[in-house]
Amino acid sequence: MIKALIIDDEINAQSLLEKTLEKYFPNKFNIVEKCNSVDSGVLAIKKYEPELVFLDIQMPEKNGFELFRYFEVINFEVIFTTAYNQFAIKAIKRSALDYLLKPINKLDLADAIKRFENRNKQSFAQKKLALLLENLNVNDQNVSKIAFPTVEGFELIHSNQVLYCKAENNYCCIKKIDDLTVLVTKTLKHVEEILPLASFKRIHKSYVINLNYVVRYNKVNKEVELTNGEKLPVSFRKEEDFINAILQNH
Repeated sequence: MIKALIIDDEINAQSLLEKTLEKYFPNKFNIVEKCNSVDSGVLAIKKYEPELVFLDIQMPEKNGFELFRYFEVINFEVIFTTAYNQFAIKAIKRSALDYLLKPINKLDLADAIKRFENRNKQSFAQKKLALLLENLNVNDQNVSKIAFPTVEGFELIHSNQVLYCKAENNYCCIKKIDDLTVLVTKTLKHVEEILPLASFKRIHKSYVINLNYVVRYNKVNKEVELTNGEKLPVSFRKEEDFINAILQNH
């Protein structure tokens, strides 16, 4: 059984999550304790050493992000349970961490648990949570690093190293300026959401490009040429937005 801990200041939310886990994942979880604050959660984590922590963000005295400052080594995985603002959600996504929006949907919960179970045995929790705290402290348009989930774990890439992203069914290929390609286990839509809005633009159902690496645009052929010489299609529906973005970006 998976040893798990729930940290949430709302008693009803604690009970609902516990009952949902018992109903849809019988005999899979051992909820060692339910805590209503960061301080009590820290004590429980040190006492029980859980594998997984369900962590609320908005709590009265300290928010959930502050919990990680009490640990030199993070050896547990985290699934955030939150109704928090969009910036925090973006930071969580960029850090390759899971989150569940309240009220929690059982299908979303199942997906998060499946990802937890399928993760590489080598723990990436420490790096992911450190990256989360870094992303929370930077301007939304100038994120220094993004953690892109891969089959093996995740890969840290500076957003300015990304040349373009291409849809590959339910996965996404990230082409970097050094000509290397990274296969990400997320959709193009997900990747688009966590990239800085000022620099990246969707030009086609299959492509998101970094505007900083555009060399020219051919309106006749509806093709954009990038600094590496590649030419990518621009769809009719995306053309006007793309041209406006180029003009604003420069």
